[in-house]
Amino acid sequence: MKKISIFTPCYNEKGNISEMYAQVTAVMNTLPQYEYEYVFIDNKSTDGTREILREIASRDKHVKVIFNTRNFGPDQSGMHGFLATTGDVSICLACDLQDPPRLIPDFIKKWEEGYKVVWGQKVKSQENPLMYAIRTLYYKIINLFSNLKQYPHMTGFGAYDKVVMDEIRKAQEPDPLLRNLIPDLGYEVGIVEYEQPRRKSGRSHYNFFSYVDTAIKSLVNTSRAPLRLVTYIGIIFSILSFGTACYYFIYKIVHWEAFSLGMAPLLIGIFFLGSIQILCLGIIGEYLNDVLRRVTKKENVIEEERINFD
Repeated sequence: MKKISIFTPCYNEKGNISEMYAQVTAVMNTLPQYEYEYVFIDNKSTDGTREILREIASRDKHVKVIFNTRNFGPDQSGMHGFLATTGDVSICLACDLQDPPRLIPDFIKKWEEGYKVVWGQKVKSQENPLMYAIRTLYYKIINLFSNLKQYPHMTGFGAYDKVVMDEIRKAQEPDPLLRNLIPDLGYEVGIVEYEQPRRKSGRSHYNFFSYVDTAIKSLVNTSRAPLRLVTYIGIIFSILSFGTACYYFIYKIVHWEAFSLGMAPLLIGIFFLGSIQILCLGIIGEYLNDVLRRVTKKENVIEEERINFD
């Protein structure tokens, strides 16, 4: 009998945990031909989420729980828990119910057809239209710079064959993003389209800076084009600066008494070139930060407790 692993990361999701569990259980009860496990990883919740998980795990041995010692962030904690799954295929679902559990049979069907990766792709969303438009622009920018094809409106919600999970484990990414890692591995992706519903309860713990951080990490992980852009900017402005200096020098010699350079162009030039230098240093710094994360040897997540794991 094939085994289906379902995984959900959570942090302060007291209002969603029970409903999420109920929906997943109801779906899996319609698939008796499969064995299954449901793995939760909790990122040090403080709102009672842990108590609910303990209660669920005490009455349902399909449910396995990992408690972290602290909040390690959604990416590191999420990947750690996801890699703890043991099924022939692993399905990742967010806890806010914006990833509909009803799509699980569709994922499994595509997987049985031979796809090693099956992703849910948002074709419409009930979220703020402005946010959806910003996300669309973000994916266009990532695709513009990326060396590999990137899939728009993918969050990592989907199914991953055991072979793919083994490759992800070998990759040992320190700050993994599935939507960027899978294209790099080269597996053909099956698509299941869906309309994303609103968050069931509570508010997202992602703020503006979290989204910006994820966007920058995605760009750094998928492309070296910004570094090449820095080189081009340096070459272009070096040529422009040299040409401008030659022009002013010759003009001053020809019109020695009449021409006064003044402070305004000097100040404008200094501040403009200074801002370009800071931008270039920031881009280089992002890549150096990525290198630092990769060479620093430390555990991505420290576990406090496991429940229902053999």
